Amino acid sequence: MNILDLVIFLAVGAIAGWLAGQIMKGRGFGVMGNIVVGIVGAILGGFLFGLLGITTGGLLGAMVMATVGAVILLFLINRINKT
Repeated sequence: MNILDLVIFLAVGAIAGWLAGQIMKGRGFGVMGNIVVGIVGAILGGFLFGLLGITTGGLLGAMVMATVGAVILLFLINRINKT
């Protein structure tokens, strides 16, 4: 992974975190928190999609994968915080 790949990965994760915050209205952690959750969610999404044997291509596929991971992560964090 070169520096450009890292920058793209962080940008996709940040956008995915923002999108996840919009999808999960009222359940986020503010803009910066959602961006961090998005970056971690991008990793989670990549792992989950890989386990399921689903491959995504291009920037749009990476965006979908990262957003799904971020939404799942936000959901899990909110469930844990409720108990």
